[in-house]
Amino acid sequence: MYYKNILETIGNTPLIKLNRIVEGIDATILAKLETPNPGNSVKDRMALKMIEDAEARGDIKPGGTIIECTSGNTGMGLAIASVVKGYKCIFTTTDKQSKEKVDILKAVGAEVIVCPTNVTPDDPRSYYSVAERLSKEIPNSFWCNQYDNLSNRTAHYESTGPEIWEQTEGKITHFVVGVGTGGTISGVGKYLKEKNPDIQIWGIDTYGSVFKKYHETGIFDEKEIYPYVTEGIGEDILPKNVDFDLIDYFEKVTDKDAAVYTRRLAREEGMLVGNSAGSAIGGVIQLADRLKPTDVVVVLFHDHGSRYVAKIFNDDWMRERGFLDDELNVGDLIAKKDDKTFYSIQKTETVRSVMNMMKENDISQMPVMDNGSIVGSVTETSILNYILENPMNNTEKQVEAIMNEPFPMVKTDVPCSRLRQYINKQIPAVVAQDKAGSMHVITKYDIIQAM
Repeated sequence: MYYKNILETIGNTPLIKLNRIVEGIDATILAKLETPNPGNSVKDRMALKMIEDAEARGDIKPGGTIIECTSGNTGMGLAIASVVKGYKCIFTTTDKQSKEKVDILKAVGAEVIVCPTNVTPDDPRSYYSVAERLSKEIPNSFWCNQYDNLSNRTAHYESTGPEIWEQTEGKITHFVVGVGTGGTISGVGKYLKEKNPDIQIWGIDTYGSVFKKYHETGIFDEKEIYPYVTEGIGEDILPKNVDFDLIDYFEKVTDKDAAVYTRRLAREEGMLVGNSAGSAIGGVIQLADRLKPTDVVVVLFHDHGSRYVAKIFNDDWMRERGFLDDELNVGDLIAKKDDKTFYSIQKTETVRSVMNMMKENDISQMPVMDNGSIVGSVTETSILNYILENPMNNTEKQVEAIMNEPFPMVKTDVPCSRLRQYINKQIPAVVAQDKAGSMHVITKYDIIQAM
């Protein structure tokens, strides 16, 4: 079997379980990886759909010119389709886009016009306005206008949504994706909601974009608009493709977190993806406390990391923006501890023994041991609750009767920022083993002291 042309390879992308980067989240987190598309992006789907629908309407005829304002990925999809179909391409983009994106568009024969980012959408210099003007000046041309062209979200309703439903066997509970034009979240969201109205649709926004506030208040606040680094998501307009009624919640992720998580996806999951993917997984991690162990979360990764080699994957670029700093990790916390003694209690010891040990060593929590293994944990809160519930002859009870689950085990190279995945109101500490094999308890107090 073979494909008749490259366009037939669009879609049917894999769903892959994430592991290390979401360690500590009690839910199944799956990545819908769109990089296998021929243009290495989810935008291939809607690019082809917009052209095919335009052809069906007679909006473009053979030998015509495709015009679009694009951050790069939609342009790539349109360019590939145009190569096969015989159209010319002119794309407008902004000066914040990576050089790789511009060079790749030129590689497939497109003309690229770079416009300033920091202008309003109705400014004649904006990449929206320039694209619209060219479409009026050039005969037999079609401005795709991915923001308001509803073929965009139809493409995802017809392909991406059904794929996700089938790949999860209908078990999906949450769909998470960065929102730019709105086509992906609206098209997929519409399909999934029709299958199961209880599925949560979460949009990931960036600081400097209007989406989150507008969704929550109905107010288009121009004060929300300011320059940001993250590419492909967020907007200073309200595209017609964004169906706010389908979206249950918006979460904002900082430029720095988007960049850092993008690099972590490469190093911890082997997924070289763009920084909208970093935003998306960052949003999932920020919202982890809303997830249950039975939840099945699908997070869509838009594009390939090769578009960002000179930016996100460049240490100098990251440092210039303060995105790459020498963050403390668990090993650093251990090194900074004044008392590195591993205080623990055997499960057969009494509650009185725990109370005495905590008092003598000024600690609030301890691992519970059995034959050299950690089998549980005890905290001053659990002791107090037990004493209040059993005021008579309570202190001779064995620790095993009141212990909680063991503290989570973490590696010494885990950054401090990731400890928020583990430490919360119910879990006051984690345990780590250093290179020498010694065990250490890391508490909230240890983190505060080190910071």
